[in-house]
Amino acid sequence: MTRTIFRGGTVFDAASRTAGPADVAVENGWITDVGTGLDGDEEVDCAGRGVLPGLIDCHVHLTMTGADLFAAAQEPFSLQFYEGARNMARTLAAGVTTVRDAAGADLGMRVAQERGLIPGPRMQISLNMLSQTGGHGDPWWPSTCVVDLLPPHPGRPPVIVDGPEEIRRKIRELVRAGADVIKVATSGGVVSSGAGPRIPHFRDDEIAMMVTEASAAGLHVMAHAHGEGAKAAVRNGVRSIEHGHFLDDETLEMMAARGTWLVPTLSAGVGLRQAVEAGVPYPDHIAEKIRQRSGDSVRRAVEAGVRIAMGTDAPLYPHGENLLELELLVEHGLSPAGALHAATLSAAELMGLESTLGSIAPGKRADLVIVDGDPLDVRDLGKRILAVYQDGRAVHVADRDVPD
Repeated sequence: MTRTIFRGGTVFDAASRTAGPADVAVENGWITDVGTGLDGDEEVDCAGRGVLPGLIDCHVHLTMTGADLFAAAQEPFSLQFYEGARNMARTLAAGVTTVRDAAGADLGMRVAQERGLIPGPRMQISLNMLSQTGGHGDPWWPSTCVVDLLPPHPGRPPVIVDGPEEIRRKIRELVRAGADVIKVATSGGVVSSGAGPRIPHFRDDEIAMMVTEASAAGLHVMAHAHGEGAKAAVRNGVRSIEHGHFLDDETLEMMAARGTWLVPTLSAGVGLRQAVEAGVPYPDHIAEKIRQRSGDSVRRAVEAGVRIAMGTDAPLYPHGENLLELELLVEHGLSPAGALHAATLSAAELMGLESTLGSIAPGKRADLVIVDGDPLDVRDLGKRILAVYQDGRAVHVADRDVPD
């Protein structure tokens, strides 16, 4: 068994949110020691470089590419899986070694990554997003056309449901198909054809059923949610609020008291505004919702003590540029170390992976990201990545191995 020493770097300690000089010893894909003066069989010179735990993005859509959702709807069905493989490689090269896919990826993609058939981050998958009739995920448009960006297939069940008993059966179908987490929209959305973010979807008894059935399978519920829809989701026990615009003080207090996570996806707002400016042909009512999107809830959530985990909503901002989210989190009230914590140990805790991921400590997987300079400086961090290791194996070296 080879013992590799990552020598002389500035190591980010996610537990204390500090960074300092240390060596990291890795054997058989696991971290065995962290300290100074460690010995081993091989060395990786990290002098003058930062060493981070593998970063975690808690909200991506790997089978989607680009912010022009109407162009995506015209592509061949199976193209999504080939683009998904490329998006996985780009995400891994960004230092993101673990993701939670918030609708799109299926069990085959996760298994392909686990077996080493395609490079990419390890994945938790939701398959698709539960939506009420007329909700954020309903593919019906006022023209009566059906434009489904995530069309059902044998590994991705259809998800339009109404009433607790339909929800009970659908969650069991999702679990059968391999879901690791249950995704729901408890409010309208920005780019959907129907109601906007301020309109709540699903009633309390329906959301409570989601949480009950997910819990019975050992899973959590993540909720695309804004405004009153977010309040209902928190009240009924969802684990995380995704996006979370228009959160009032009562909702934030409930989230802090119950330990509900916020995954702000600030990058998505940047990407959507850039898409409108670039002339992506969104209908006027959707373009207006994009202009109204705000990150104000994030700063207030930080002040209220709500737990924050990093998520980007890629590809609304491109896959592979995930680390912009760290800079945006700092702009919205987190310290640089707090933003890194949101992308490491906090994210691992949200996903139930903290025993093996999220920090550089003995007994954890050797997911490491080597960066140029100070690891606590998150500005342009994505451009300073020198190497990415997953389970102790180099899976990306700067200027190589990234698909065009």
